[in-house]
Amino acid sequence: MGQAAELLEVQPAFLRSLDAAGILTPHRSGGGHRRYSRRQLATAARVRALFDEGLNLDAAVRIVALQDELNAARARIAELEGRLGTS
Repeated sequence: MGQAAELLEVQPAFLRSLDAAGILTPHRSGGGHRRYSRRQLATAARVRALFDEGLNLDAAVRIVALQDELNAARARIAELEGRLGTS
């Protein structure tokens, strides 16, 4: 966790709060250490950026989730348009 916190320039407590809130669920090593995936680190960075802009944690998490849903919907639309041969 220390390396992840250092990489994101956050305190370990921030990552623990994301874990406690169920926002990120890192894998655990045999010794119980948290192991974050690249995707989880990217999500934490996005939440942190919104948090730094003055949003509370719940709002930041909701915005990130909605952004992800929008991106998935856009990708699906593009896929379907490709199948139809339209742009």
